[in-house]
Amino acid sequence: MDPAGAPPIVVMPDATIDLQWIGGSFRIAGPDKEPQTEVMSADENVIGLRFHPATAAAWLGVPQIELVGQRLLLDDLWGARARRLASRVRAGDNFEDLACSLEQVVAEEAASRAPDAPMQAAYRLIERGPPPDAPLVPWLMRALEMSERTLRRRFDESFGYGPKTLDRILRYQRFLRLWSQSNSATAILAAEAGYSDQALVRESRRLTGSTPRQIHHLLHNK
Repeated sequence: MDPAGAPPIVVMPDATIDLQWIGGSFRIAGPDKEPQTEVMSADENVIGLRFHPATAAAWLGVPQIELVGQRLLLDDLWGARARRLASRVRAGDNFEDLACSLEQVVAEEAASRAPDAPMQAAYRLIERGPPPDAPLVPWLMRALEMSERTLRRRFDESFGYGPKTLDRILRYQRFLRLWSQSNSATAILAAEAGYSDQALVRESRRLTGSTPRQIHHLLHNK
């Protein structure tokens, strides 16, 4: 972070869960359904490790629906186990050495159970998108051979929210990727990502607190 003081950071939902190293402790950034504003300490080193989709619940040992919108110390979940994990990190002055130590310590910490392979498959299916005119939930139920009740429970455990919320977040992320890679008009990119022009504006406000035009202005005036 800037030694003079970091400005507030707006974090938009992106269907990810992070394990962060801040101030000598591990912190969990749970799944978000709406934008979060964070204020970090000046001159602080922050290192984030991102879980692959549908793996955080196995590593942390808690359903992700319990962590939605939260930022909490790993100590609050694991107690002494988290403190022992942090004590193994070689927290010297060299930033690259610290990052390497964190990677090694976290990799050595065995997950309590195997990742949820069907939910990893569900993530990939939603990322690609259902066939045209196929309702999302029934399509997932058929593809994964699950009842609706089981599907929703497993989504809550692995992602913190249901299939439609994950679909919305991934669709907006798809639009942002297209936007960063193309000079095409916003309306064209919105249609390619699956939005009407007005629907994109509404979704952008809901997930980021800003319109696409405002985000474009911020990105190009840093």
